[in-house]
Amino acid sequence: MTATTRRHWWSRTTAVLGIAGSATALAVGSSASGSTVTQLQSKLGSTQSQLSSTHSQEQSLAEKVKGLDSQVSGLAGQVSLVQSREAAARAQLAAEDEQLDEARADVVAEQLRLARLHKILRLARRALAAQLVSQYEQPQQSFISLLVNAGGFQQLLDQIQYMSSAKHHEQSILVVTREAQAETVAASARLLRLEQADIRAADTTETQTSALAGMSALLSSREQALTDERSAQATALAATQAKGAQLTDAIATIQKQEAAARAAAEAVTKVTVPAPTTITPGATDTSLTSGGAAGAATSGTGVPSTGSDGWAIPYSVVLCESGGQNLPPNGAGASGYYQIEPATWKGYGGTGPAAYLASKAEQDAVAAKIWNGGAGASNWTCARIVGII
Repeated sequence: MTATTRRHWWSRTTAVLGIAGSATALAVGSSASGSTVTQLQSKLGSTQSQLSSTHSQEQSLAEKVKGLDSQVSGLAGQVSLVQSREAAARAQLAAEDEQLDEARADVVAEQLRLARLHKILRLARRALAAQLVSQYEQPQQSFISLLVNAGGFQQLLDQIQYMSSAKHHEQSILVVTREAQAETVAASARLLRLEQADIRAADTTETQTSALAGMSALLSSREQALTDERSAQATALAATQAKGAQLTDAIATIQKQEAAARAAAEAVTKVTVPAPTTITPGATDTSLTSGGAAGAATSGTGVPSTGSDGWAIPYSVVLCESGGQNLPPNGAGASGYYQIEPATWKGYGGTGPAAYLASKAEQDAVAAKIWNGGAGASNWTCARIVGII
């Protein structure tokens, strides 16, 4: 092999080795870029999946908040109803207070009148006793004895007039005594009736006050429960929205990194690699949110339901209707613990003209028939207020 031949051979060998080295470097670079793109695609897919789940959760929470807003708006009508009941109860309470004041004023006046009559009666009895003693000590003279003993006609007239006046005075004392005694008995009876009316008015006032307290407690409890639940859902929604924004930013960053990695791979391999399919941020799967929306729509009222607690219907309804008190008839005629109207009371077998006049056991029995395991809940307006129907 000549020197010239050796130079040609070395040149060819060097060229072949250079090409092989370049091919190896391209292969290694392409492999590294491909691995980076694959990792970024995997990371992008995972982040987009998290974003989709976050959007689903956000939609569910938004629907819950919307449902609570609707309940809060609907509560305005319920509040108006309870307030009208409260206003009616307060009006009745004011009337009872007025009657109570009048009865007490009458009691005081009658007590003063009775004291005066007792005084008159004592004076009349004292005068009558004195008259009787006088008649016993000085017997009345007969007309003949007066005529015989008279010193003259004028003296006779004076003695006759005196006897007539004494007789008339005696009769007057008897009449005053009888009238004072009769008036005293009548005043005592009136005083007794007034005192009994005073007691009844005081009992009615106490009953109305207790009923108002129960209604106010129920209203406050429901308002607070709805407010707390809405606040909690709104806080969760805000946190979910913030997380969604972070995931959206992360997806944008990963997409930029993926684009840079693809550009680097294309520069090394000179091969156009099709861009991966991406998921548009914000897309959600409606199948994931349907369950949450249904759950929000039927989540309840926010006021925990109670058991019967010794009542024929749920206690929350009783508390709303009467405050747990045996109330007398309202403007519509409804009365008793369950506020049953007279026609309904008689229609379901109640005895007597009104529910509040019957025992609690009988009111329980009639209310249970009307409730009928919940089928008759619509007979009570408060069943809607507390969220049972």
